Amino acid sequence: MHNELAWRNIWRNPRRTLVITTAVVIGIWSIILLSALTRGMQREMLGNGIKTLTGHIQIQHPEYMDDPVVDYALDEGAIDKEVLSKRLPRGSHWTGRIRVGAVAANARHSGGVTLVGMDPEREPFVSFIGGAVTEGRPLKASDKSKVVVGRALLNAYEARIGHKLILMSQDTEGEIASKAFRIVGVFDADLEATEKTYLFVPFGAAQKMLGLGDHLSEVSIVLPEMGDEREVAKAISQALNTEALTVTTWQERLPMLAAYLKLSDSFIYIWYGVVFIAMGFGIVNTTLMAVFERIREFGLIRALGMSPTGIIRGVLLESLFLLVLGLAAGNILGIATVFLIAIHGIDLSALAAGTEMWGMPRIIIPVLTPTDILTANGVIVTLGLVVSLYPATKAARITPVEALRYT
Repeated sequence: MHNELAWRNIWRNPRRTLVITTAVVIGIWSIILLSALTRGMQREMLGNGIKTLTGHIQIQHPEYMDDPVVDYALDEGAIDKEVLSKRLPRGSHWTGRIRVGAVAANARHSGGVTLVGMDPEREPFVSFIGGAVTEGRPLKASDKSKVVVGRALLNAYEARIGHKLILMSQDTEGEIASKAFRIVGVFDADLEATEKTYLFVPFGAAQKMLGLGDHLSEVSIVLPEMGDEREVAKAISQALNTEALTVTTWQERLPMLAAYLKLSDSFIYIWYGVVFIAMGFGIVNTTLMAVFERIREFGLIRALGMSPTGIIRGVLLESLFLLVLGLAAGNILGIATVFLIAIHGIDLSALAAGTEMWGMPRIIIPVLTPTDILTANGVIVTLGLVVSLYPATKAARITPVEALRYT
């Protein structure tokens, strides 16, 4: 009975019902869209950070993170590969690599770069380079003096596949080591800065050039799932049990990114608050207007024996129906909007310089999560009913005698 009466009451004034449901539709639509865009940006930024040679976990010399030079290389023998494999979850990948600052030069240009000595068989499973080579070919284990460069660097040096680059860096003796490498492949990355920064050469060639012997700069680990990196890093550190190396997570290596992800989560909840405040005022005002217009009705049903609790229940049911109508339409509109945008994404290429400074992708693909949708709907329904308690209580306090004054 209460449900049927409440449903009929909300259609006694269709214009008022349309106004409040429109407010709810706009509110939930904006929350879904903003959440999806934020999650998409977070995913791309985190993915870029993890894939750009960071991984979820890294093993290095304790001093290497502050001063990444060959003096702080790790002895491969200090890393028990069997112990490492046992401590990693199934589906994890890891690789050793050399990473040092270097100078790349040819007849037309020279500049600072990061020289990466990679294992061609393992590295593709750990970093972006696996699927990034779009011209030429990837490195092979048998390569000796080959290099893969980014497209932006290739253009800056006015080079092409088959040309040579001279790479120079400091070796373990403090001397300048140099070697000519022939370009065999070109990679494309999400960020132009990545294309300009990294050069990939075979692991053995980098060791030989820098005089590292059987030493390496770091071991990078990628886990099958996010969220387990701190526990896994702790287990690896305890298993290796040596002060000659340190085990760090991506949060420690990319503190700015970790801080941004937390901040963007907070921004979503701030937007929840903004939307709810605007929507809450609309619900309260509209419901109060309905209550004042129906004072005689509330007085009459009180005289017929309905309790104040019954009146509160009726008003709250009306608010609930309005919220459900608005949420149903808003969810459909919001999800449809997200899927339409996801087809091509939002292109930020015109703002490339500003976005790359913060590690943001050139194209944002929104990501919809059930948690965000359920949270948004739950918050709006719960808080919508809470603010409706005020007009519902006002209606419940109307007495038959008071209602007679409005005849």
